[in-house]
Amino acid sequence: MPNIFLLYGNDEFAITRKLKDFESEFSDPTTAGMNTTHLEARTMTGNDLNNAVNAMPFLATKRLIFLSNPSGKFNHPATRKKFLEFAEKAPDTAKLVLYEIIDPKGADKHWLVKWAEKNKTLVRMQAFFLPKQRDMPGWIINEAKNQSGQIEPAAAARLAEMVGVDTRQAGMELSKLLAYVNWERPVRGSDVEAVCIVTSQQSVFDFVDALSQGNGQIAQKLLHRLLENEDAFSLWGMVVRQFRLLLQAREILDGRGNKDDVARALGVHPFVAEKTTGQAGRFSMEALEGIYRRLLKIDEQVKTSQITLDLALDTLVVELAR
Repeated sequence: MPNIFLLYGNDEFAITRKLKDFESEFSDPTTAGMNTTHLEARTMTGNDLNNAVNAMPFLATKRLIFLSNPSGKFNHPATRKKFLEFAEKAPDTAKLVLYEIIDPKGADKHWLVKWAEKNKTLVRMQAFFLPKQRDMPGWIINEAKNQSGQIEPAAAARLAEMVGVDTRQAGMELSKLLAYVNWERPVRGSDVEAVCIVTSQQSVFDFVDALSQGNGQIAQKLLHRLLENEDAFSLWGMVVRQFRLLLQAREILDGRGNKDDVARALGVHPFVAEKTTGQAGRFSMEALEGIYRRLLKIDEQVKTSQITLDLALDTLVVELAR
């Protein structure tokens, strides 16, 4: 079996779900945390990758290393060549999972995809592309089944109009809808109208807006209001996702792209693309990389019980507003 995996495409929700599948494969969850490393290529430093890949597993046969967005770090032919040679020599004790958001247009020409095609004995590759708008109602119906519920076709069509091809948003809205009907009956169109105003997404935009303007007081109020209505871990996922989108949007803007390019490349609803593009313009790439590095650190601290998520979010607001 290959020890290197490449997950790519513009369906971040599907990629994230696949990453969780990798983590669930650990037979002993008590040692999983000690044998799993999450790295963001843009923000890793020094020998982070080498140390993670070549460290010996602790009471297990393998270590699991996730590396996101290799192109953000290895963006020159020389560094790419060195990175690929390193990956190909990874020991059998390491399972290396590379994942990257890649626009479907020209994906087959991406350097990682071309490399994986040439090394099929070493690399297992899987693409995750967003469905077309016309296919979203069917996707929503299937996702409702995945979440042990049902939704009527007309309701699925209405929800698809609201979320576009944003599968993550659709998944979160479905979770709320199925909880609303308590999984006792199919979700109806009237339920969609009553529940899915996508208020949480808008509140996260407002929260990030306040942070970008250094207004800690407003950001704290918005955070506490969100925590009253959302599960803390669900909210955390939305905040991390938004800053990940900002990083990617900033990169597109620096390449002279616009909000339409952001919507197409990231596979988000035009409303989300417009808000994200505006916010990305108020941050430098350096600032966003620093924030994302801090988010990764918080995620690690929460998972290892060093801090509670509520306190971590409050601390983050103070740090960013300052």
